[in-house]
Amino acid sequence: MRKDYSKIAFGGGCHWCTEAVFLSLKGVDRVEQGYVASIGDHHDFSEAVIVHFNATKITIETLLKVHLYTHKSTSDHSMRSKYRSAVYVYDETQQLEALKNIKALQKEFNNQLITKVLPFGSFKLSREEIQNYYYKDPKKPFCENFINPKLKILLRQFSKQVDLEKLKSISL
Repeated sequence: MRKDYSKIAFGGGCHWCTEAVFLSLKGVDRVEQGYVASIGDHHDFSEAVIVHFNATKITIETLLKVHLYTHKSTSDHSMRSKYRSAVYVYDETQQLEALKNIKALQKEFNNQLITKVLPFGSFKLSREEIQNYYYKDPKKPFCENFINPKLKILLRQFSKQVDLEKLKSISL
């Protein structure tokens, strides 16, 4: 991996949605969709993505903010074991940055953020036929009903970070 490239993992909602959100950002090189496990109490696998990004084009702070706004980061619903709201970090520097940013961003949310910052443990890649789910066929009902609303949030709140060419078919 080049020196200016880094990676961090995010879990929150369906990994098809999370993958599409991060693939739509400038500075994101690629997204691996699958299941991430941490260690200790969170050693079980949960839907998530690994985001490979150019740190000179997009910051962890921006990635984290996008993540918090595009999934139910304040809802401790019954599906949290399958859809853990988490940032999976690869080192102590990422951990400190993620914790600092979540604390600072809390003031933008009416309810308590439940997103955990966890050490990355292991990863299982999704099967090939569901990878790049949105961009293979954005007209699928799931894409139109569940992914497009998240992409509209990107367009409204993060337009400077969005690769507008990728989302030209979405109207606000």
